[in-house]
Amino acid sequence: MILMLLMTALAILALITQAGVVILQRVYPAQGRFVEVAGARLNILDLGPPDAAGPPVVMIHGASSNLEAMRRPLGERLAENHRVILIDRPGHGWSTRAHLDQSSPAVQARMIAESIEKLGLGPAVVVVHSWSGALGALLALDHPERVAGLVMLAPVAYPWRGGVGLYNRVIATPVIGPLLAYTITLPLGYFLAGRGARGVFLPQLMPQDFVANTATLLLLRPREFLANARDLVKLKTAVTEQAPRYGDIRVPTLVISGELDKTVTTNIHSRPFAKAAHDVKLIVLPNVGHMIQNAAPDLVIQEIESMIGKLAQNTAVAAN
Repeated sequence: MILMLLMTALAILALITQAGVVILQRVYPAQGRFVEVAGARLNILDLGPPDAAGPPVVMIHGASSNLEAMRRPLGERLAENHRVILIDRPGHGWSTRAHLDQSSPAVQARMIAESIEKLGLGPAVVVVHSWSGALGALLALDHPERVAGLVMLAPVAYPWRGGVGLYNRVIATPVIGPLLAYTITLPLGYFLAGRGARGVFLPQLMPQDFVANTATLLLLRPREFLANARDLVKLKTAVTEQAPRYGDIRVPTLVISGELDKTVTTNIHSRPFAKAAHDVKLIVLPNVGHMIQNAAPDLVIQEIESMIGKLAQNTAVAAN
């Protein structure tokens, strides 16, 4: 009897989850177009004048989010004067990936480099946040012909003590993880999403309607929740392997982090990276947490504009 009740409850939760997926995808439809690359179908939003002077700007979000997290505070404003490409990472937002285990920064960097090539872009200023700090570093290392400059916001770059949240480790576990993702994650996560997002913003306040305005709830879809958990669980091993290579990065790099970031500690990641790589400008903002693009958008845009101007000037000098 107990087993039958449990199976019935799981079946009901699975139906609720599938109905929830349909509703979420109608509320938050894909924005942009799709680019096919090896192992993935990437959703890309192309903003701004395609013939704008200077290198284009490619923006890549972190974990537990999608391209909307970069679009609203930075992308739309930069697109007033520059071509801006926002990308849903493989498995996130409306991008797909062939396998859940395509979770390493190296694999995703290769996919994004291929998409930049297919879009016919020249070297771009690549702006990355949080989890994608590791991805951005590998773009500069493994695909330098695609990167004119690198802007890293609260980047993950080095291994840290401990691991990731227990729920991510459980979700990344075979059998158990998919069972939970396809039954309880969406109905439970719907009520907890706001609380989780508020914690990432501290000590700043989360903008009103942030969860709704950034399509954050798309994360609760089973395929994306599983992909996100795999990304997080695999990240520590990935940065451990790539960190010794940072001295080989040769593109101009800007790192902006918050002194009070409790999600990606500045002393563990940003400061050591700035010492290891060449040509790095480090800005550490006092009394600021993890969401740099929301806490200091004017500063970030000003620094990106400055980098674009310097790159354009260097190109003009080289041409003469």
